[in-house]
Amino acid sequence: MNTSTNDPLAWVNGSDAPEMNSLDLGFMALSDSASLVVAATQGFAQPYGLTLNLKRQASWASLRDKLVSGELHAAHSLYGLIYAVQLGIGGGPATDMAVLMGLNQNGQSINLSRPLQDAGVITPEALDRRAHQSGPKLTFAQTFPTGNHAMWLYYWLASQGIHPLHDVTSVVVPPPQMVAHLQAGRIDGFCVGEPWGASAVQQQLGFTFATSQAIWPDHPEKVLGCTREFVEQNPNTARALVKAVLEASRFIEENQENRRSTAQLLSGKDYLDAPASCIEPRLLGEYTDGLGNQWQDNHALRFHGGGEVNLPYLSDGMWFMTQFRRWGLLREDPDYLSVATSVHQLDLYRQAAGEVGIEVAASAMRSSQLIDGKVWDGSDPAGYARSFKMHALADTAPAVVSR
Repeated sequence: MNTSTNDPLAWVNGSDAPEMNSLDLGFMALSDSASLVVAATQGFAQPYGLTLNLKRQASWASLRDKLVSGELHAAHSLYGLIYAVQLGIGGGPATDMAVLMGLNQNGQSINLSRPLQDAGVITPEALDRRAHQSGPKLTFAQTFPTGNHAMWLYYWLASQGIHPLHDVTSVVVPPPQMVAHLQAGRIDGFCVGEPWGASAVQQQLGFTFATSQAIWPDHPEKVLGCTREFVEQNPNTARALVKAVLEASRFIEENQENRRSTAQLLSGKDYLDAPASCIEPRLLGEYTDGLGNQWQDNHALRFHGGGEVNLPYLSDGMWFMTQFRRWGLLREDPDYLSVATSVHQLDLYRQAAGEVGIEVAASAMRSSQLIDGKVWDGSDPAGYARSFKMHALADTAPAVVSR
């Protein structure tokens, strides 16, 4: 901690001064990293005594490894990655992890290839027929074996009557490589965060078949994650980081012009390195699907929502564990509520939110209805995991091909 007398923050913050002043933050080249990029570059961290050093990662696996080793202090993370590491199913030893806050909801895309489009596979019924034909299976890419995109893809396929582990092949591709894999014909479709779905449409490499918000309106997506050890050793730093990111999240949504300027910022070579024309429309909720349809999405990518986005709901984390159980990634039911309570840093979040004037809901549980009509409210996670007609509860954990 910098305690020199010429550092005004040392006495302004007093005993609340951050234990660390410089943080290395990991992120992936995705539109939903926006609040971290804005916090780091637009002056939201300095008032809290922090310098945020953004470190773009090549893959979620790389981000995971650096987060666990301490090379990264915190990161723009998949909910499913944090929980997989916590449970010891994330590609390494179990490590106690922490979710500091939610970063965004909505805004992911399931795209299919141009050859499928040209073959008329543009409806759920046509996809169902194609998936159940004899011959080579369709290959779909997601971004991490236990990640959000795997869970959205599996849930959506199952809701259409397609078993995601038996009827199709699932492979892992880092987000920025999705479009190239689609163009090369290595995959028939993908589930990924923006702007890569929009980029594929813009390049006429296929079409957006479904959005993640059509699966679950206002679903949980990325979180600000770190190890629990980091929070325990640096509680003031963690709280200051949450405050800076909360202020950045609020700023992005103050008006449409802020969203546009954020899209321009994200387009830079150090961040997404993609044209603003691919980033801005879906950041504004303006969708074209490549089939001639256009719409203003009522549940597009959002970063704050008056704080609704940022509260790390226990039920959100528990949902991912129910899906791990459903698809055989967990052989037994965990203590869902206990695990979520240990991972989510609710007290720290509530304190940080209160200090920057953001309202916090009284309950850390919420209720949602998903695309198949099922309601998730966190009240009976084990029963929920067993309630699906399509599952892999009796199967061994599926092997997922990594590319």
